[in-house]
Amino acid sequence: MGPLKLIAGNSNPELAREISEHLNVPLCDAEVSRFSDGEVGVHIKETVRGADVFIIQSTSPPVNDHLMELLVMIDALKRASARRICAVIPYYGYGRQDRKKMGRVPITAKLVANLIETAGADRVLTLDLHAGQIQGFFDIPVDNLRSDVIFARYFVRQGLDENGWVVVSPDVGGVKRARAVAEQLNLPIAMAEKRRATVSVGMRADQPIEGVTVIGDVENRKAIIIDDIISTGGTLIEVAKALINSGAPTVYTACTHGVFAGNAIEKLEASPLQKIVVTNTIIGHNSPKIERISVGELFADIIERIHSDDSVSEMFPHY
Repeated sequence: MGPLKLIAGNSNPELAREISEHLNVPLCDAEVSRFSDGEVGVHIKETVRGADVFIIQSTSPPVNDHLMELLVMIDALKRASARRICAVIPYYGYGRQDRKKMGRVPITAKLVANLIETAGADRVLTLDLHAGQIQGFFDIPVDNLRSDVIFARYFVRQGLDENGWVVVSPDVGGVKRARAVAEQLNLPIAMAEKRRATVSVGMRADQPIEGVTVIGDVENRKAIIIDDIISTGGTLIEVAKALINSGAPTVYTACTHGVFAGNAIEKLEASPLQKIVVTNTIIGHNSPKIERISVGELFADIIERIHSDDSVSEMFPHY
């Protein structure tokens, strides 16, 4: 077993420092910079020969810049004779492009997987992939950590009353994720069925929502919407309005990755959502409504297990 080394890109230095502190392993002396023409430059300033190296880099906005940094760092480590390279990608960008929803579109999540493998990564560690099948896009091991345990623990600390709350999935595809949280909290589950406007051939995720129907009993229950990504916030806001109209007195949301694209913060602050809970896989975007849960300790524990070849699934006993 080689020594454990950590390297951080520019996407989330705060989370990288947290992981480093929990592991009591300093971040490697490495420079990830830009040349005058915008090209990514990487210089690892200490030896990594024979080491187990974990690169901490979310492919968050600006997605292409951070993805390119990750690829160049992997290549630099491979050429420096690192024994094993694990790409720690707390937020996997392009994850929503996981299948062909219409003709003549790419499956970019698969392309990104190919790029990471070709660059030389031996393993990937991530949190709450948008679609579980993305794990199968890789021919190297992928540890996809789950956020349901994180959110369940958070709401337990808030002292939930089982008779006064309901967990809500914002769409059909998110029911499994919401149910995982609901089962741990012993809460009922409801679902929102949304209809998007068709403005062209096929359907795009960013098309406006025409209507939302709430399926399940939410009357006089505080609602918790569980999702993996907040991007523009449009879906969450419309679902929150539908829940209020269906009798829910208060609406919270817990989402793993807070992208907050465009003017999402302003829209969410003006929405019926009382609190927005996200993890710190993506930095920035503060608001009185937003509360962040750190995943630094979780990633540190998993990195230690991978390094020592111990079981990762033991960390998630619920399934």
